[in-house]
Amino acid sequence: MWLEILLASVLGFVIYWFVSRDEEETLPLEYGWWGPGTRPTTEEDASIRPFRVETSDEEINDLHWRIDKTRLAAPLEDSCFHYGFNSNYLKKILSYWRNEFDWKKQVEILNKYPHFKTKIEGLDIHFIHVKPTQLPAGRSAKPLLMVHGWPGSFYEFYKIIPLLTDPKSHGLSDEHVFEVICPSIPGYGFSEASSKKGLNSVATARIFYKLMQRLNFQEFYVQGGDWGSLICTNMAQMVPRHVKGLHLNMALVIRNFFTLTLLLGRRFGRLFGYTERDMELLYPFKEKIFYTVMRESGYLHIQATKPDTVGCALNDSPVGLAAYILEKFSTWTNSEFLNLEDGGLERKFSLDDLLTNIMLYWTTGTIVSSQRYYKENLGKGLNVHRHERMKVHVPTGFAAFPDELIHVPEKLVRFKYPKLLSYSYMPRGGHFAAFEEPELLAKDIRKFVEQVERQ
Repeated sequence: MWLEILLASVLGFVIYWFVSRDEEETLPLEYGWWGPGTRPTTEEDASIRPFRVETSDEEINDLHWRIDKTRLAAPLEDSCFHYGFNSNYLKKILSYWRNEFDWKKQVEILNKYPHFKTKIEGLDIHFIHVKPTQLPAGRSAKPLLMVHGWPGSFYEFYKIIPLLTDPKSHGLSDEHVFEVICPSIPGYGFSEASSKKGLNSVATARIFYKLMQRLNFQEFYVQGGDWGSLICTNMAQMVPRHVKGLHLNMALVIRNFFTLTLLLGRRFGRLFGYTERDMELLYPFKEKIFYTVMRESGYLHIQATKPDTVGCALNDSPVGLAAYILEKFSTWTNSEFLNLEDGGLERKFSLDDLLTNIMLYWTTGTIVSSQRYYKENLGKGLNVHRHERMKVHVPTGFAAFPDELIHVPEKLVRFKYPKLLSYSYMPRGGHFAAFEEPELLAKDIRKFVEQVERQ
């Protein structure tokens, strides 16, 4: 009993000492060259070019031919999604994909927002840029950069964009109207992949900052989940005077004491500042943290070590690619979907939306380059990069969706982001927040911006 109290007291002091160290350091704004060969001596073309998504009968016929040649293994009886993607349900998806899914129609949907490309640090960077159709008198739109992750894409934001750019038409207040910019991470979708090793989240943050400068935004909001949360965090660490506010729906707080507080939190949760809701989302630790991490992180180890090997198969087989990616949209949306033969996919998403995201990887051939992002960021281990040990000194908002892979309590978010203005326990939703619960996320972004603007 007394030993536990002493241990908790010492741990509490250590946490307080770490939290109280609020040195405001910034990441250096450097320069990279990620295109093929050596960096040219001439100045880079800074023009912004319109871009359209296109397809062809040849592309679609090749896809259908590959689907027709699929060879599936039978699932184990009553295995549901516990062994991965259930091939019985996969047959249904393949039938829909082959016979009903209209890629040409989806291309038209993709083109409903304006697409552009521009060359930054040797790479063609793709982005969509959506401006409000009308603004209240005397108001200006607030620029908002939204960044996706893996295995998502810019398409994740298609349903949230109108709620931000045209809120009044969707029953929301027009007090805050946004101008939304959604880039594709280099090596994802229509953004060119790096020819060099080392393009990580910090380099991406710099590239996206240069994109915002090129669009003449000197001050702007940023929002992200998954890799997007890290990229946006790095932007705030790099150019804090330009990031007016940072909104996240995922946070990576990697410090040794974090693990200790999780282990001891069941008994000393209140000492660590955990709320009753935190306790519900974190414990029992073995089931909700340890087993979840072990079960869901196999892909991460592969992609952080030898991404190109599995990439050979995924880049060659659309069916393998779909199974590999869609499995994440099942269990990362709700871990209980493991117990369903269909993985619960159609409970939160339409097959058209899911397959459109798959097609953005398939038609561009970017699954390998997207997976390399894990090796660039995690290949050297955890907590080895400077930015992982740095705090973020810009106003921050956080939306804690209950079915996110790992819940991060407010106390721990505040450790990394001392200027946390808003922390919301969301009523439902998982990892792909903008894709799954666009209205909930839009309302939380608006609530956070309101707090920033009132400061």
